[in-house]
Amino acid sequence: MTTTSFAIELDSNLDPKNAVYDEEIRARQPWSKVIQTGQILRIIDLQGNQAVDTLFYNAHDTSERYSAPDTVVRQGNIFITTGTELMSSDGNVMMTVVGDTCGRHDTVGGACSMESNSVRYGLQKKHLHACVENYLLELSQYEMNKRDLVSNINFYMNVPVSADGTLEIVDGISESGKYVDLRAEMDVMVLISNCPQINNPCNAYNPTPIRLIVWDPV
Repeated sequence: MTTTSFAIELDSNLDPKNAVYDEEIRARQPWSKVIQTGQILRIIDLQGNQAVDTLFYNAHDTSERYSAPDTVVRQGNIFITTGTELMSSDGNVMMTVVGDTCGRHDTVGGACSMESNSVRYGLQKKHLHACVENYLLELSQYEMNKRDLVSNINFYMNVPVSADGTLEIVDGISESGKYVDLRAEMDVMVLISNCPQINNPCNAYNPTPIRLIVWDPV
């Protein structure tokens, strides 16, 4: 178990000393874990402005997975924040955001890939590490592949939408120690790419570690 010396903003009654899981995830790395029903997963942005690209699957039937369109329609808002219910492709609530010290998170910008890097930033950027490659590496452990990639949530990523519907990736609004708490409403396989992107400001051009904590139901 590893931790960090960065100060953590604790304005909830969840104490890391009582956690059943507490790990620091290095910059640019993938991660996955089954979060059981009722458990709370905290994702901490340790140094600020670190995008955390996240996928969600029903742990017992991975054909049921997170649906950004259903989530947006259900809440009538394109941003993820406290109170948001993460909806599945089958219309079930997968997780609920029960705490958020950042304020809002993106679910329409998608995940970076070798292809998007080459289109947006030039062919010379194609082979830079990207979230889709992290996803595929982690999914392979579950005998899943590119067909299983679906819409994701970009925690701590700032993607404002203009009046004409244009998306723009701009400087983040997160700071060191900000966190989001997710309560599992079913057994959920959570898959994270600690975003390696260095071509836009989603990570302040400098990918950094995150900390993940899990608590059993209180």
